[in-house]
Amino acid sequence: MVEKLLEFKNLVTEFHTEGKTVKAVNDISFCLNKGETIGIVGESGSGKSVTSLSAMRLIPSPPGVISGGEIIFHQKNLPPVDLLSLSEEDMRKFRGNDIAMIFQEPMTSLNPVFTCGDQVLEAIMLHQKLNKNDAKELTIELFKQVQLPDPERIYSTYPHQISGGQKQRVMIAMAMSCQPSVLIADEPTTALDVTVQKTILHLMKDLQQKHEMGIMFITHDLGVIAELADKVVVMYKGKIVEQGNVWEIFTNPQHPYTKGLLACRPPLDKRYTFLPTVSDFMQIDESGKIVDNNISVEDFTKKLIISESTRKQKQEKLFKNEPVLKIKNLKTYFPIRNGFFGGISSHVKAVDDVCFEVYPGETLGLVGESGCGKTTIGRTILRLEEPTSGEMIYKGQDISLMTAEELRLFRKEVQIIFQDPYSSLNPRMTIGNAIMEPMQVHKILKSDVERKKRVEELLERVNLDPTHFYRYPHEFSGGQRQRIGIARALAVNPKFIICDESVSALDVSVQAQVLNLLNELKDEFGLTYIFISHDLSVVKYMSDRMVVMQEGKIEEMGDADQIYNNPKTKYTQKLIDAVPEGKIEDIKKHLESKGVIV
Repeated sequence: MVEKLLEFKNLVTEFHTEGKTVKAVNDISFCLNKGETIGIVGESGSGKSVTSLSAMRLIPSPPGVISGGEIIFHQKNLPPVDLLSLSEEDMRKFRGNDIAMIFQEPMTSLNPVFTCGDQVLEAIMLHQKLNKNDAKELTIELFKQVQLPDPERIYSTYPHQISGGQKQRVMIAMAMSCQPSVLIADEPTTALDVTVQKTILHLMKDLQQKHEMGIMFITHDLGVIAELADKVVVMYKGKIVEQGNVWEIFTNPQHPYTKGLLACRPPLDKRYTFLPTVSDFMQIDESGKIVDNNISVEDFTKKLIISESTRKQKQEKLFKNEPVLKIKNLKTYFPIRNGFFGGISSHVKAVDDVCFEVYPGETLGLVGESGCGKTTIGRTILRLEEPTSGEMIYKGQDISLMTAEELRLFRKEVQIIFQDPYSSLNPRMTIGNAIMEPMQVHKILKSDVERKKRVEELLERVNLDPTHFYRYPHEFSGGQRQRIGIARALAVNPKFIICDESVSALDVSVQAQVLNLLNELKDEFGLTYIFISHDLSVVKYMSDRMVVMQEGKIEEMGDADQIYNNPKTKYTQKLIDAVPEGKIEDIKKHLESKGVIV
């Protein structure tokens, strides 16, 4: 017998800004049942997060308003209630108690001035009316349930003292503290390493079975949905374009947008000439209507597969040259001090005796979990962090011995694209001036008139409008800001670019566009890349060779395909196993574990 939990009926949520009305959620209907997981997927701006915030009645007003529809919550042994008809005071009784939410970014959801334990304890005392001692006991028990190491210690720690995965578990413990009927998880694993993500997903499954919760899981990653969801709701520009059970959606997608989302994630078991994007499956006509290109995912991707012999020929040609960069026994240690004025008690060995080479025209991938040292290597090569010891030889010259003037010329040739383009762009500077500034520093071209023309050409090259020259960073989406970062790196005509987690925060469809762009630019400008990411599928797609890192050391290194097909260490195997690939056999296994025969 199916028991309804949360029912969305013709929901409309609008935002009124500068005389314009934007329907962020436009007449959507679906139903979440007891013990069921619904995956809500779509790109940024599709309306999936606004749907969850509408259910929690957390839409900021103004400018937002829920202007139509109903959200019916089916209470246990009580009549159903329309959450949109409740007063704010009555809604507080449901929020956190019957319907809980895990937000996308745990660091901004947790209060930095209170300990992790106090924040969960407060939620328990507020909703369950327990005394402080009982609430503390329950908090520590919840920390055990979400598999936090040393729960008593974490009870007394502040959010900044624990890792991203641990912060997310604290948020899950807080959400689970009142044993809610409905758990809304808004991109809860987006910024996490694949291994931590896998643990969090297993944890959510276990908690669901234990408490028979309904879960609304919001993500842009269909691989995650395949391993977790029973039903899928696909959203595009505020509307539901397709919904159905997970098996139907993955084996026989009907809408071209769904096909595009399924196709654009980098596959681990084959190589493509380029990654498919949503625009390969659909176009938008002048009236704003979706035009279906009538292509199946299988037929389209079949044409993109690179043969093993073609790949080997490319590799042979690549490694005939002398390496452009040689890293020998590189160590970068950070001192740990006792107190503010205290001496150095020990060191964090961020990079510990690392050796590798990079060949001209190669993409060398650095992969590993957070804290493995991959970003520190990139920053040390550019002398943004000073090496403790070792050699970094670029075109015969040791980077660590360069004078200030030599370093300035070196940084013109070797550029970096940072992980977070928003924090690496000056919010008070137009994007045109941000791209032009390094050209002025390095005296590229004779005048600002010529430089402006070059900036406009670069904007066009990274698929942005040249007229955006005078806009500011906040006026762009995440994917567009990443393109601005790429244009700025190209402005000084570099030969070598370090890409530091440059696609980790992007939707899979936008990620595919940026990865394709990076590969096009590599061929066009004869670039060499070090590509840093915690996502093994992305690193494997981009790289000729791959370096797997753990705790500052190299676990293994070699041909990217060989490492994937035949990993030599348990750690590499663990990373490969943790990647949610969204394969049909994975969906079948997941459904059979819930007693569903397909």
